[in-house]
Amino acid sequence: MGTLLKLTLIGICLAFVAERIVQLSHRLNFSREVEPIDLPNCQLLKGIEYGSEDIEILPNGLAFISSGLKYPGLMNFAPEKPGEIFLWDLNEKNLRPSSLRFSSGFDISTFSPHGISTYIDEKDDTVYLLVVNHPHYKTTIEIFQFEEEENVLKHLKTIKHELLWNVNNIVALGPESFYATNDYYFSDFTMRHLELFFGLGWSDVVYYSPSEVRQVASGFYSANGIAMSTDKTFIYIADSFGHTLNVLEKHANWSLSPVKVLQLDTILDNLVVDPNTGDIWTAGHPNGKKVLLYNPDDLSGSEVVRVQNIHSDNPIVTQVYVNNGSVIQASSVAAVYEGKLFVGTVFHKAVYCDLE
Repeated sequence: MGTLLKLTLIGICLAFVAERIVQLSHRLNFSREVEPIDLPNCQLLKGIEYGSEDIEILPNGLAFISSGLKYPGLMNFAPEKPGEIFLWDLNEKNLRPSSLRFSSGFDISTFSPHGISTYIDEKDDTVYLLVVNHPHYKTTIEIFQFEEEENVLKHLKTIKHELLWNVNNIVALGPESFYATNDYYFSDFTMRHLELFFGLGWSDVVYYSPSEVRQVASGFYSANGIAMSTDKTFIYIADSFGHTLNVLEKHANWSLSPVKVLQLDTILDNLVVDPNTGDIWTAGHPNGKKVLLYNPDDLSGSEVVRVQNIHSDNPIVTQVYVNNGSVIQASSVAAVYEGKLFVGTVFHKAVYCDLE
């Protein structure tokens, strides 16, 4: 091979690597900094120290909070401590959620809860809690029935499927049916980084029911949060590394078709729909490098964004709360209830603020 050809190939490779680094820097917001935005009367929830990754608020004000996620590449302040599901009554002034007990037979020692979703049976008001679990860094979906009088989660079923290879979040459609987001194609830690480096849009959304399992949407860089519109006709998907909020129409056969894409600045995490207004709330990561490469001297910040009128030609996007890590680090979920804002985190604390 001639010297000129070798130099040309080296130049092409270097140019490709440089382009990938630039794209990776953009996807992870390496250089993004944000100005703090405070809210009044913010208070930390007592007893939550190791994450509040997702929250589900029932119509009556009872809230479930997942805590203790163990996930490759993410910080965990208590790696030997099993994950927990907290119960919190937002109608009371007590800011100490209680850790729920589990029915006998469920292996709590490997419990690593991620996204959660609830389904209420209209016939008898039975509450089902569906939890994404990562025992030994694998993926299962755990189905529980909430026994309110005993404050117990009764384990009903564990779901595994080859199409549910790396689930991040779910939205329940029934006691045993749901949409799920796979945030990476590869489960291996090294391959995930290569997937991110090469910008592979191999992340997807899966429909699961006991009778049918299939892919219903694809082409995401990292499909993360998922939520359903108040009229149950649209599904919202957060593509974290694509920095997009995706609107898909839900059809009678459970298939999804794309409607629109809204570009945002932050790295979106979970999505929550306000049942009263239809507004979409998301907590994101202003700078992804600070989440993936944890540095106690340069903490990961938190950012809460509200999206109003998502189906209009001009949605309104508002930064509601921004913190540099001095209060909470690595926000992952934001939800509202009766004029209050809850902000949860991947591996840190949780905060509760007045919106006015």
